[in-house]
Amino acid sequence: MPRALRAPSDPAALAVPPGDGGVRAAILGWRGGLVGERRLSAKTVEAYDRDLRQFLVFLDGRLGRPSRIADLVVLKPRDLRAFMAARRADGACGRTLMRMLAGLRSFARHLEREGHGSVAALGAVRSPKVERRLPRPLPVAAALAVTTPEARLGDPREPWVLARDAAVLSLLYGAGLRISEALGLRRGDAPDGGTDAITILGKGGKERMVPVLPVVTRSIADYLSLCPYPLPAEGPLFVGARGGPLSPRVIQYAVAGLRGALGLPESATPHALRHSFATHLLGRQGELRAIQELLGHASLSSTQIYTQVDAARLMSAFEAAHPRSALNRRVGRDA
Repeated sequence: MPRALRAPSDPAALAVPPGDGGVRAAILGWRGGLVGERRLSAKTVEAYDRDLRQFLVFLDGRLGRPSRIADLVVLKPRDLRAFMAARRADGACGRTLMRMLAGLRSFARHLEREGHGSVAALGAVRSPKVERRLPRPLPVAAALAVTTPEARLGDPREPWVLARDAAVLSLLYGAGLRISEALGLRRGDAPDGGTDAITILGKGGKERMVPVLPVVTRSIADYLSLCPYPLPAEGPLFVGARGGPLSPRVIQYAVAGLRGALGLPESATPHALRHSFATHLLGRQGELRAIQELLGHASLSSTQIYTQVDAARLMSAFEAAHPRSALNRRVGRDA
């Protein structure tokens, strides 16, 4: 495929807004709807916008001029398939292409609502099949070790920093929070001795109540007692080394250090603690609907994937322990 027709992966190629003035105005209106009406997360809006702009730059290259709304309405399925092929050539996976089509369809619906007509080609292109990856939770002992201050013995960082990291990770495993949700907590949200639940602002601006275990409350209290910075009620609960909002990268680096210290696999990440929360609850006969509410999943199907994780774990234990399993028959022969 000629270079001009390739889907751009270089951010510099997207510096100049694609399309003509009508397309750019439509993009602004569409983005506003995603944020204000659909209340999508900032990351989702950013990804949709980036995918749309990449497609428009690609289409401008095919047309030899800035694309117009009329060009989008008369798109052919081959135009979309050519773009998807170009993105594949640039290394995009099926999951990325599926998100790209979702973003384009969202923009097409906006154009239709604004009276520009229907982009029929999008209905003729099927989304790529994506194998759903199972979450990779930590074993109970490993999850507990990651969230306890004792795992940080010998760490040269300041005690309040170690207590802060332990408090954040305790929230991820003890309450099933996303790292963005934990770091989005305000000082006034912190649980105290008389509070057994906190309000979380999750994806899409949706609020949910999450119970907080006493051990998590104590971990946060330990951090607050050591933190050298004043923490106003409306300010962030967790702060960085200079007193500003704490970056997720700091927690990711902290867990990377614990992986080496505790001999954990690469799959041991902050988000794996959220997976561990759900999987371990399910393994203790936790009710699926309740786990859905705790995690803040909009759809039960998102939570049901943990049933597959638990089934896989049980089968693995069966293969390792049952006298009639193939593994144990091989071990018996080798002995």
